[in-house]
Amino acid sequence: MLKNTGLVKSIAAAIFYISLLSGCATTPYVAPVSTKPPLDLPGIYHKVEKGQTLWRISRMYGVDLQELTRVNRITDNTSIEVGQRILIPNQLRSRVEVIKYTEGDDFIWPVKGRVVSSFGQTVNNMVNKGIRITPYESKDIAASRSGRVVFLSDNFAGLGKTIILDHGDGFFTVYALSSEVFVKPGDSVKRGSVIARITGSGRGGDLHFEIRKGHLPQNPIFYLP
Repeated sequence: MLKNTGLVKSIAAAIFYISLLSGCATTPYVAPVSTKPPLDLPGIYHKVEKGQTLWRISRMYGVDLQELTRVNRITDNTSIEVGQRILIPNQLRSRVEVIKYTEGDDFIWPVKGRVVSSFGQTVNNMVNKGIRITPYESKDIAASRSGRVVFLSDNFAGLGKTIILDHGDGFFTVYALSSEVFVKPGDSVKRGSVIARITGSGRGGDLHFEIRKGHLPQNPIFYLP
C-alpha cells in the first residue's frame, strides 16, 4: 500500500495537467471581456500600494479575480501601478471585512527579466498560456511560491527541462526551457529558493513560466508584483 497518498494525488493531478499542456485535453483560451465599469456601480475603491497584485487585492476583498479584471477594464497585457484606483463592486464582495493574508501566499517573479511573449499571444499558431521571460542578468530560476515538485521532465514537448510545482491550494506553476535542474519529484521548496538555471543565450536563454488554477491557465501578470 502506498503510504504517501498526498504525493500520489499530486502526481496524478500533475499528469492531468501535463496532458493539458501537451494539447490532449486543452480548452481554447478566451480573453476577459473588456468593459468600462458603470459610473453608478456601487462599491468602494482600493488604492494600489507598492508590491500589491490584482490577485492579492481580489483575496483581500473576497472578489473573483476574473470579475475584478472585467469590471475594471484590465486587459491581459495591462499591469497595475502604485496609486491606481481599483473598483471593488458591492455585488462582487463576499466579505465586508478585509481578509488577512500572509506575504508567503503571494507569487514572486521566478527570474528578473523582460517579458518577450505575453499571455494569450499567438506564436506559430499556438496560444501562449504563460509568459516567456528573457533574464536581465542572473539566470537562476526561483520557485515563484512555496510548494512541492510533482513533475520533472528532461525535455517535455521540446521545451527543455520542465518543472511543475503544486502549491497545495489548487494552484500550479510550470517552469520550462531550463538547462539545469536542482530539484527532484517529491521535494518541498520554499518561495524564492533556486530550483533551476538557464545556461543558454538568445532564444535558448529564456524561461517559459505558467500559473494554473486547476487546469485553467492564468495570466501571470495579474499575480506577480
